[in-house]
Amino acid sequence: MAPRSVVVAGAGQAGLETAAALRARGYPGRVTLVGDEPPGPVHRPPLSKGYLTGAVSAEDVPLRPAAFYSGQDIELLTGDVVASVDRERHTVLLESGLRLPYGALVLATGCRPRPLPVPGASLAGVRTLRGLADAEALRQRLHGTPVRLVVIGAGFIGLEVAATARGLGHDVTVVEAQPRALARALTPLVSDRIVAEHRAHGVRVLMDRQVAALHGEGTDEGESAGAGGGRVRAVELADGERIDADLVVVGIGVLPDTGLALAAGLAVDDGVVVDEGLRTADPGIWAVGDCAAFPSVHAGRRIRLESVQNATDQARCVAAAICGEPRPYTAVPRFWTDQYAMRIQTAGLTSGHDETVTSGDPDGDRFSVFCFRAGRLTGVESVNRPADHGIAARLLAAGTRLTPAEVRAPGFDLKKLPRTPQTPPAPSAPPTPTASPSGSASEERLSVHA
Repeated sequence: MAPRSVVVAGAGQAGLETAAALRARGYPGRVTLVGDEPPGPVHRPPLSKGYLTGAVSAEDVPLRPAAFYSGQDIELLTGDVVASVDRERHTVLLESGLRLPYGALVLATGCRPRPLPVPGASLAGVRTLRGLADAEALRQRLHGTPVRLVVIGAGFIGLEVAATARGLGHDVTVVEAQPRALARALTPLVSDRIVAEHRAHGVRVLMDRQVAALHGEGTDEGESAGAGGGRVRAVELADGERIDADLVVVGIGVLPDTGLALAAGLAVDDGVVVDEGLRTADPGIWAVGDCAAFPSVHAGRRIRLESVQNATDQARCVAAAICGEPRPYTAVPRFWTDQYAMRIQTAGLTSGHDETVTSGDPDGDRFSVFCFRAGRLTGVESVNRPADHGIAARLLAAGTRLTPAEVRAPGFDLKKLPRTPQTPPAPSAPPTPTASPSGSASEERLSVHA
């Protein structure tokens, strides 16, 4: 029997999709969606691209119109957050003081930007990009006089902002602490191709360079002074180089928002720990989306994925469980990013591979990289080859076997492969974890928009 009420803590993509999937399945009870952004759930991928250029307006970014919530009898509480959970009484307390009962609680709390741990990080003009308010502040700066923009971090958000700003005519420098961009998310061939495209468009990209401090001088009217005083004017690197900056965007990754789960006594390990059905150790509480650390059949270990597609797929899995149809979460991870005229798409997980085979022209603008571990296909990265992406996702879901030799064969055509389900071999042992930028052992933390 389905519980009489569901509270969803977090009104991002995962939270909204959970509420919508419940109603789509005919769930008859009360559904309450609680989120801190006053506009309600918004579509985040345009915030680093079309919204900054002005091609996408504020009216275009809500995930659903206001009428959707009333029409689906979903109670949307914005400008508020779940402050605490009483697991014994099955209630949550909101920051506003409102107390809500729940039969099922879904944690969709998402992530928050990782702070930049250097002096001057709080200067005016130093921004992160996570929500609509962040994007609006950036858009106002990028549509004024030309600025000298420094992007700290060559991840997906940072590179998308860099591409957008460069397209608007701004001077852009990207500083990345790692030897290459997108090291945890993409193969060297694809990440190098992305960096080459940025450089071809006039972006200065500095790899393996550490930021030591941010410096400012003076205070612009209407803006508070940060540490060191005033608005940011320069980025100092560890080797002493100073880069002039009118605007700095920090994109060095995110941290899962696990405070609510931790305070409630739930297990947390780089995310809210859940089982194969996305349920916590408390049978009445699930976690979905960016904040959920789940056992992946594709990785052979617990991972956390940051993508719209993952949020949507997990939301549907949890809604089914709440409606009495539990099942393991086995969806194939899918990611994408648009930069300049390039669309980069990934199906499966490509980290931890021990062999790659390229199909197409890697020196051109259309190719795919097939990643294998112990002879088993684990993921495919595609540059401007959307057909490869879609077929690869279906093949991975079906367990279709594909060998490196088949991809290398003359005339190889992904569209001609059989799609009948096969039993894939057991996943090989995962590679030894490597040190993440924070110094801890890194798990899968992919941040692409789908």
